[in-house]
Amino acid sequence: MEVAVAIMGDPSGKHWGYALMQESGVRSGVLYPILARMLADGWLSDGWEDPAATGGRPPRRYYELTEKGRIELGALLVSARSDARFRGLNLGGAQ
Repeated sequence: MEVAVAIMGDPSGKHWGYALMQESGVRSGVLYPILARMLADGWLSDGWEDPAATGGRPPRRYYELTEKGRIELGALLVSARSDARFRGLNLGGAQ
């Protein structure tokens, strides 16, 4: 749920794995399988940072929310608002 909250914090943005780990508090061994499932389900698309913009470091992979992902994650967050298991999470402006 924390990953969904982090992604929906900027639904039209490009999300980097490391930044998502920091925002969500989820470690990489948990985060990347979640992202892989979201990609497989069509909730995310991915791409690579332009190598010319990296300053010599390896390009980062980014993730973007698809329209399907916006709908599904939005519905997931709305549902979580009424679920006692997620009361401690800041679910933001989930609609």
